[in-house]
Amino acid sequence: MNFIYRESVNDECFNKKISTDPNICFGKPCIKGTRIWVSLILDMLSEGVSFDEIIKEYPVLSAEDIRAAIAYGAEMTRERIVDIKPDVKAA
Repeated sequence: MNFIYRESVNDECFNKKISTDPNICFGKPCIKGTRIWVSLILDMLSEGVSFDEIIKEYPVLSAEDIRAAIAYGAEMTRERIVDIKPDVKAA
């Protein structure tokens, strides 16, 4: 598989699939038209849950929704710094 690096994900992807509304889920980014947090999808993926399993658990989601959540998460890492502690090996 060839990966093409993109400087930034197209904003249209986010506007089409991701929404934030202070009156829904405290303004956390959700899949548009749902109360399913982007972070929930990313957490599930990080635990090894497959697209098919996520869609089975949340049938309102599509593979495109999941990819939009991943793209949103990737874009956020370009915008914010996450404090990750360095690995310290015991001497």
